[in-house]
Amino acid sequence: MLFIFDMGGVVTNTFLLTQLYKKLNITTEDFYKLCSSGEHDIWNLFQTGKINPQQFWTQFNERVAASKDEKYKNVPVVENDLFRLYFHPSKNLETVELIQQLKKKHRVVCGTNTIDSHWENHMERGDYAFFNQTYASNKIGCAKPDPHFFELILEAEQAAAEDTFFTDDRADNVAAAASLGIHAELFTSAAELTEKWKIYF
Repeated sequence: MLFIFDMGGVVTNTFLLTQLYKKLNITTEDFYKLCSSGEHDIWNLFQTGKINPQQFWTQFNERVAASKDEKYKNVPVVENDLFRLYFHPSKNLETVELIQQLKKKHRVVCGTNTIDSHWENHMERGDYAFFNQTYASNKIGCAKPDPHFFELILEAEQAAAEDTFFTDDRADNVAAAASLGIHAELFTSAAELTEKWKIYF
């Protein structure tokens, strides 16, 4: 059996970048709206590893400067990688315990959407060390909920969808995995998931 875990909101607790948006004088919604405006969605390019943090913030600054929308007039020029500075997630120790139990008999990997800034932080903290392998969007060039994200993992792991289990705290990602025949569970708590998967220990 192959088990795939999302990272943020599952292995680490959901981390809201409130400090970042406060620094930028912008709402979460308007931040992503700005990222997706224009010819390219720079957030998607960032989380699929096609641009680095410096390129992201350079293009973000350019979009702010070019915008005629009043809501962006007080957004400061970004000179540091705010995603790196303000990212401080905490581990969900119950999920870590579940992973360790499953690893005694099965292959357990991480399938996560992330950016270089957060990848570096997770590496420093050892968050990926709980897994046999990590498949991150910024490294494999594809992000959830694109079903191809899961196809790449199945191909790499030489695993069949019907022999694969996945959990994520986002319903759209769960639906994408399920569309391929993967046994997908919406993550609500480690205790609930442990109860569902304890037969595999």
